[in-house]
Amino acid sequence: MPDMIRSEADPFVLFGEWYREADEAEPSYANSMALATVREDGSPDVRIVLMKAWDHRGFVFYTNLQSAKGTQLARSGAVAANFHWKSLQRQVRLRGAVEPVSVEEADAYFASRPRVSRLGAWASPQSRPLGSRDELVGYLREVEARFPGEDVPRPPHWSGLRIVPNQIEFWSDGEFRLHDRRLYSRGKDGTWGTAILAP
Repeated sequence: MPDMIRSEADPFVLFGEWYREADEAEPSYANSMALATVREDGSPDVRIVLMKAWDHRGFVFYTNLQSAKGTQLARSGAVAANFHWKSLQRQVRLRGAVEPVSVEEADAYFASRPRVSRLGAWASPQSRPLGSRDELVGYLREVEARFPGEDVPRPPHWSGLRIVPNQIEFWSDGEFRLHDRRLYSRGKDGTWGTAILAP
C-alpha cells in the first residue's frame, strides 16, 4: 500500500513537512524542480531550476528575465513545476501563474550569491547562441574589469519570480503502482478544496 497522504486544510503545511523530510533525505538539491513553460508556438519547454524560497504566497526561483523561460513566462504567465524526491518516492506538482518578487527580495538574494555568480548574471547572454566557450569567458573578464570590487549590483534583467499555484498535487509511490495522489485546488475565495485522484 502507498504511504497514505494525510489530509490538510492548507497544502503549504503538508509541503513544509514533505520538504523538510526531503531536505534531510535527498543527497543533494532537494530544492530542485522541473519548471515547464509555454513557447511562442504553444509547445512546452522544461528545465530544472532551484527553488530559493517559499511561503504561503508561493515558490520563488531566480533567473535572467531575458532568458527563454523569462520571455516565455512574461508572454503567457502560465507555469507548471514538479519536485521529485526519489529517496522518499514522492512528488509535488504545481500549476499556476508567476508574479515578480519585490525589488527588496531580489536585491537581498542577489547580494547573498558568490561574487563570480553575481558577475555571471551580468556576463551571460542566457539562452542565446555563443561562438565558443571562450566568448563567455571574455564577457566575464569584461564584467570583472567593470566591477573590480566586492560590490556587484543586481542587473536590471535579473530577478526572482514567484510561482503562485492554483493547484498543488501530492504524489506518493505505492506498491503495484497503487500510488496515492491528493490534489489541492484553490477556489476563487482563496480557500483550498481537495480531491483524491486515481493513480
